[in-house]
Amino acid sequence: MASSAEPALECVGLRKAFGRRAVLEGIDLAVRAGSITAILGPSGEGKTTLLRLIAGFETADAGTIAIHGHAVEGRGRPVPANRRRVGYVPQEGALFPHLSVGANVGFGLRRGLACAERIAECLELVGLAGAERARPHELSGGMQQRVALARALAPRPAIVLLDEPFSSLDAGLRVQVRTEVCDVLRRAGATAILVTHDQQEALSVADAVAVLLGGRIAQLDDPVRLYRMPVDLEVARFVGDAVVVPGRWDGGDIESPLGRLRCSSPEIAATEVTVVVRPEQLVLSDTPGAVTACVVSRAFLGPDAVVELAVPGLEDRVRARVDSWDLPAVGADVTVGVVGPVAAFPVAVFPV
Repeated sequence: MASSAEPALECVGLRKAFGRRAVLEGIDLAVRAGSITAILGPSGEGKTTLLRLIAGFETADAGTIAIHGHAVEGRGRPVPANRRRVGYVPQEGALFPHLSVGANVGFGLRRGLACAERIAECLELVGLAGAERARPHELSGGMQQRVALARALAPRPAIVLLDEPFSSLDAGLRVQVRTEVCDVLRRAGATAILVTHDQQEALSVADAVAVLLGGRIAQLDDPVRLYRMPVDLEVARFVGDAVVVPGRWDGGDIESPLGRLRCSSPEIAATEVTVVVRPEQLVLSDTPGAVTACVVSRAFLGPDAVVELAVPGLEDRVRARVDSWDLPAVGADVTVGVVGPVAAFPVAVFPV
């Protein structure tokens, strides 16, 4: 029997190539039971391939996959997809257009009273109680995605996999539907893996985020730590906007063109460092250690704004994200300070 301390999903050394093109090159991933984990990465990095390996739609070239402690890949014959207890929600929902909503949700369940009760239970869970007789084309895009989720949850899977399920929705509806879907997953106590290339989406809904770069998991962390303490410059630049400047670490703080900065890492194995500052850390006020800069341009975004600054000692412009209610004029001199600790990496290892 699996130990309660075991992860719901564990991938070790997972590799997959298509012909001569290596897609995944040693994936190590552990997912806690009852959590939502986002797989975040650019297009073409193998996110969907990883989901398909977990689901059993593809076979790994090497490595192992275990679900609740039971090996399903890599130790002898792989467990077929229909016996892995994995629910799958594809990008477009992929509902059967000729079947009713109820028949879609109950697809794959044994018929009978228990099936009808489970269909009604899942539809109520996703906020579509009484919609059994409707047809997919009669529903909005957001409703269709909720039906697809209900179908994935109906067999009581060990894990639910969601492959960019909100990418086809318009921006306003996307936020609403992903919030609703994640609320449903949490109420159901489901373990879920969400594939996305949208950093904001990953950071806002997931308990943990795995950044997939170069065929490997570059960092697996909670969203706050991932954003504030990236493991390297590549992750820092991919997850959110980054202002990158040179600096010198003296064993305590960092001297930089943006002033003296606090470092988020207790130790750095170099004196010359590359510093990552988030745009919202830059404040246009006379804070301790502030420097003088000139406003080059500004872009009003409603509740906030992006101000581009020329800072002495820096060749590249610096972008600050600030409150939009008191914007400085273009050409004005302002004082710029940095709030909070910053990430820093040895120049020798992570060149700019």
